[in-house]
Amino acid sequence: MAVWHRRAGKDDIVLNAMRTLALQDPGTYWHCFPEQKQARKAIWNGVNGHTGKRRIFEAFPLPLIKRMQDDDMFIELHNGATFQLIGSDRYDSTVGSGPKGIAYSEWALSNPSAWAYHSPMIRESGGFAAFITTPRGNNHAKTMFDRAKANPSWFAQLLSIEDTKALDAEQLAEALQEYQDLHGIDLGRSIFEQEYLCSFAGAMVGAYWGAEMSRADREGRISVLPVDWGHPVHTAWDLGKAVNNPIWCFQVIGGRLKIVDFYRPENDDLTEWVKWLDDKGYRGDDYVPDDVLDFIWGAKHTRWDLLKRAGRKPKLVKRIAVAEGIHAGREAIKVADFDAERCELGVEGLKNYRREWDDELKTFRENPVKDWAEHIGSSWRYLGLAWREAIKVAPPKDKPKELIYTAKANGSVVGNMSVKQAVDAMVRRRRAR
Repeated sequence: MAVWHRRAGKDDIVLNAMRTLALQDPGTYWHCFPEQKQARKAIWNGVNGHTGKRRIFEAFPLPLIKRMQDDDMFIELHNGATFQLIGSDRYDSTVGSGPKGIAYSEWALSNPSAWAYHSPMIRESGGFAAFITTPRGNNHAKTMFDRAKANPSWFAQLLSIEDTKALDAEQLAEALQEYQDLHGIDLGRSIFEQEYLCSFAGAMVGAYWGAEMSRADREGRISVLPVDWGHPVHTAWDLGKAVNNPIWCFQVIGGRLKIVDFYRPENDDLTEWVKWLDDKGYRGDDYVPDDVLDFIWGAKHTRWDLLKRAGRKPKLVKRIAVAEGIHAGREAIKVADFDAERCELGVEGLKNYRREWDDELKTFRENPVKDWAEHIGSSWRYLGLAWREAIKVAPPKDKPKELIYTAKANGSVVGNMSVKQAVDAMVRRRRAR
């Protein structure tokens, strides 16, 4: 786990290490970027500005290459070893024999599910994994770095610009000024400290709910949270394709929001999602967006119909502007408690749900970045809009059975029943007689 500052040469070191290892120990080697298109832009098609050569050929000179597949960004060497660039946004498309080595570039921006998917392959092959990144707030990269430092099986290192001296004072001052010109004094310095001093202190830049999630962490609201089976467990869904259907499982107890579980299916089989919820005992209301009413392609029924047939209790969340949903999500985080283990992926998604950056206008757009965290944030927006409807109204106290009058200090006389209750009580007595 290498947390190194910007322009420290992380990818170049990994690429050259991969080549050396592939020549020494033939096998499958992967280099994973947050998105597959980033891998193509940065490495496969990227040109080194200092040498004018494609970076992929600097790492893997042509005499070593037996064949290449451009579409898959795949290289086979003459000794039978293979190297491929992949993206964490398509981690489930990596098939075949398990890799002997895999490196994750910009791990803080990558989908953490990629490692959950790949790690059994690495363990089976007895291989290695390398995670290289600069910080992006207190997210899964920070969690992994802390765990790596405490685990003797891992190598963990943080190198800031002060450690490497890769830039002199004048160059650093120029970099800081550029960030502050783009983002303002405070945010600019925060980004500079993140990029060059490897600070985990700030929230993910552009995050919608970074400050709220940091506060929840500081206040100890992300911890062990058992399910209270005396109250129903409700759910809030987003509906996309395959793995883009995250489901939050929550309770509302005493007006308090309890996030007890999180589920992100690995396929688009709704019956399997329902089975997961039923097996868990989560049988409250299911708050779903209105696209649940769209007809399934090639069928005459909707997912609403399927949920009803499966014995679920779907409820529509009204469609409103994304900005209103983000505000509702922010307010929900302020009063929510999260189970740290069952909701780990969901919590990381909330920390990473962020705005797009417009390079031309030098400002953040209102649109969310379309990455692994987008649908997690969307389902949380629906939860933010729906959870107050799930507040259980306190059951009324036992109704009085006999009419009793009481004299008050001011001389007035009041009864313990309304007129209707008194009449109903009289009718019951007559029927009983």
